[in-house]
Amino acid sequence: MSYCRTGATNGKDKATGENDGQKKVQEEFDIDMDAPETERAAVAIQSQFRKFQKKKAGSQS
Repeated sequence: MSYCRTGATNGKDKATGENDGQKKVQEEFDIDMDAPETERAAVAIQSQFRKFQKKKAGSQS
């Protein structure tokens, strides 16, 4: 049983360490929202997301 306890503790420590790293690193992104490339990328991402949602809804029915 001590093996399970040890594994759980290690998992928590790892997660805590990852959260600390995310808080310390804050990057700023300078994205031109009016650029044609940005618009094309957004449309492509939305299209793939909609396909995913349709597939997800179809498999649940």
